[in-house]
Amino acid sequence: MPLQRRRTVLTGLNVLTGSIVSVLMLVLGLAAGSVAAPVRIAKAAGSTDQSAGPTAESALAAEEEFARALQNNDADGIARSLSDDWAVISARGGVGEGRSIFPDGIRHGYLTHKAYEISEPRVRIYGNVALVTARVHNAGAFRGKPFDVMERETDVWLWKDGSWKCVLTHEAWEGAESTQKELSH
Repeated sequence: MPLQRRRTVLTGLNVLTGSIVSVLMLVLGLAAGSVAAPVRIAKAAGSTDQSAGPTAESALAAEEEFARALQNNDADGIARSLSDDWAVISARGGVGEGRSIFPDGIRHGYLTHKAYEISEPRVRIYGNVALVTARVHNAGAFRGKPFDVMERETDVWLWKDGSWKCVLTHEAWEGAESTQKELSH
């Protein structure tokens, strides 16, 4: 990998050294003029009919597919879930942009997940935009250094051309930074 490309990947991956929270009401501006229809999902949905249009169930299914791809270090699966202009905001405030940040990090061995488990999902639909907030147990290694953190994450999903694409991920630690742990092995 050329040095400049490696630096780009590492710079983008530096935003991962944080954790996960909710997205600010920025998305409401995207939904301005549309009817907001908040929906609470109590448990994960099974497979859904994507042809039904943007629903809370299909947004949650997209979130779960994204989480499975992260858990399994499936670079292609991760890329399929993301929009071309996807961005991530880490718990430390770093910003990474571009659909290839996570997949390239996994392909080149900079990032591996041992756990990526979501719980307590909360879904809100605003026209063709979905906000999915969840509690996340995220563990693995970044640049060879182990991590094991609890996060709150909000993913902003856009329904376009018959499917959901994640356009923004916002992360925050659950609790203080000092309570986050490194793996002992």
